[in-house]
Amino acid sequence: MELTKIFGSNVFNDKVMKERLPKEIYKALKETIEKDIPLRPDVADVVANTMKDWAIEKGATHYTHWFQPLTGITAEKHDSFISPADDGSVMLEFSGKQLIQGEPDASSFPSGGLRTTFEARGYTAWDCTSPAFLKEDESGNVTLTIPTAFYSYNGEALDKKTPLLRSMTAVSKQALRVLKALGNTVSTKVTSTVGPEQEYFLVDKKFYLERIDLMLAGRTIFGAPAPKGQELEDQYFGAIKDRVSAYMHDLNTELWKMGIMSKTQHNEVAPAQYEMAPIFATTNIATDHNQLVMETMQKVALRHDLVCLLHEKPYAGINGSGKHNNWSLSTEDGINLLEPGHTPAENVQFLLFLSALLKAVDTHADILRATCAHAANDHRLGANEAPPAIISIFMGEELTDIMEKLAKGEKISIKGAQFVHVGVDTLPEIPKDNTDRNRTSPFAFTGNKFEFRTVGSSQSISGPNVALNTIAAEALDEIATRLEKAKDKNAEAAAIIRETYKKHSRVIFNGNNYAEEWVKEAEKRGLPNVTNSVDALKAFITDKALKLFGKYEVLSHKELHSRYDIYVEHYSKQINIEALAAIDMVRKQFVPAGIEYATFLADSISSFSAVSVAASVQEDLLKKLAGLLTSSYKNLAKLEAALAKAQGTDGTVKKAEAYRDKVITAMQALRTDIDSLEMVVPRDMWPVPTYTELLFKL
Repeated sequence: MELTKIFGSNVFNDKVMKERLPKEIYKALKETIEKDIPLRPDVADVVANTMKDWAIEKGATHYTHWFQPLTGITAEKHDSFISPADDGSVMLEFSGKQLIQGEPDASSFPSGGLRTTFEARGYTAWDCTSPAFLKEDESGNVTLTIPTAFYSYNGEALDKKTPLLRSMTAVSKQALRVLKALGNTVSTKVTSTVGPEQEYFLVDKKFYLERIDLMLAGRTIFGAPAPKGQELEDQYFGAIKDRVSAYMHDLNTELWKMGIMSKTQHNEVAPAQYEMAPIFATTNIATDHNQLVMETMQKVALRHDLVCLLHEKPYAGINGSGKHNNWSLSTEDGINLLEPGHTPAENVQFLLFLSALLKAVDTHADILRATCAHAANDHRLGANEAPPAIISIFMGEELTDIMEKLAKGEKISIKGAQFVHVGVDTLPEIPKDNTDRNRTSPFAFTGNKFEFRTVGSSQSISGPNVALNTIAAEALDEIATRLEKAKDKNAEAAAIIRETYKKHSRVIFNGNNYAEEWVKEAEKRGLPNVTNSVDALKAFITDKALKLFGKYEVLSHKELHSRYDIYVEHYSKQINIEALAAIDMVRKQFVPAGIEYATFLADSISSFSAVSVAASVQEDLLKKLAGLLTSSYKNLAKLEAALAKAQGTDGTVKKAEAYRDKVITAMQALRTDIDSLEMVVPRDMWPVPTYTELLFKL
């Protein structure tokens, strides 16, 4: 495999367009992409025909408008290129209208009240800033896939892409105002960029198929700990097993074909846990790519008789999986606005943009937390190596010191290049970054970007980046307004940096976010600590949020309320599925297994009655087993009662609160009994694969 030839081979990218499109058509399309100029119908027709010919040459028979509804996954409806000819044969057609617009049924997707069931019409519109590509399946079917936005008959966003594109426009506009006020009249566009690292677990398919909880809920609702976990720290960055390496090889090949820059792969901390990291891209393309990454991870895993688990916490007691969202702002002419340079203390532009993020995160920490709120992530946040629910910023000692001295009006000593010395003559001196890494921080500055680590492994990165772009736009708007009015720009910039730090430095924390002391300190500072999704999601419909997203035309009041209703309802549905799966497993698998072993013990006691010691051991086991069976059966009844009550609760929020407060608590009590039962019943009688098999038999 020659990587340079395979990379992007299934993408209708700039290189392909330049080669195949007439010069004037190519130029017009590039202007649409780069300057937000409406696409002319005649240009669309030529592009569509060229795209069709290219796709057919590569084996495509169908095309699809690929979109991201509010389910959090992707959707597609396939249409073939064939059209009837007058002589009874068929011809292959694909018009500009078919490229630009589709009309899928919108009634069956969640809309949060934006649409009623009988109002079925929805539209998909081509996002020409994200290249079309080909999707291949294992059987050889090829489909031309066109990234699109999805909206209602009345123009409301029914998807995750439309608000993202709006937020990118908002942050670009406000960032350009700041740059212009600082004297930059060359840059014409600012784009938010993202590199989303993706963590995941692999499990043998045969074990997965024997676990109802994994199949239906994505996580093990029950499971006693394996004798070994991650305590030896021997998995992280360890040698990759051949079977996993073969999977990663095929995964990379599929991703590279679609132009996804899969760069890094390694073992993660927990057993059977891994990570893939791409090179950054513009936020809408990075979002599209991450959806494809998750889909492809799961599809390729099946080819290797594996299953890829994207749930945030598939196993209790070991690390869960997140998605490190590396966010920055860059101009179209290559300036990273979060690049400190060699002398960050003198880099006014960088310090202003850093100040904007400081203000934005402190002001809207509740919104950032809400973007990562869902039932699966509640298991992860604050556990093992996941960041806590408290949103804080890690800036590192050097940048914090600079901002602190600027705020106090103290002189800053300019440091030259710093190097790491390790005391070995044969090792080269390594330049020291201006910040260390803080794996415990939810929002960490990592050299020239911010790493938002609260994002869950299974979720779309659209929501978090919509929020990041919009809160940054608001902060930059205020900075730009002050600079534009100021006669002395430098003095005003210094005042902004100084005042912002004084007002918002409470959100900076460079220490251990896992420590109990930080929870107490954060409370003293007045930082919110929302530990569950039902409460966290309320941030979407506060007056502050409605005003923010409305002002920058990212999400209307109706669109925000719809999302709130959808996400709260999804929380209830997820817990309901888990509870039903738990009841099914306990009734049909675990209790029968316990009874079978109890019967075996009872029958064998009489056989060993002449050997009093053996009989005594069996009697003790039987007594313990009987106690666990009795307790688990009582807790099963409590779970069924709690579930029935939650299901019958009126009101979306009240129902979610019932699931959170009653159903989850009942499930946890039942798990305690069943996990204890697992430790008593012999392995050959236990009806499902154990943690040892799930985590270590790869």
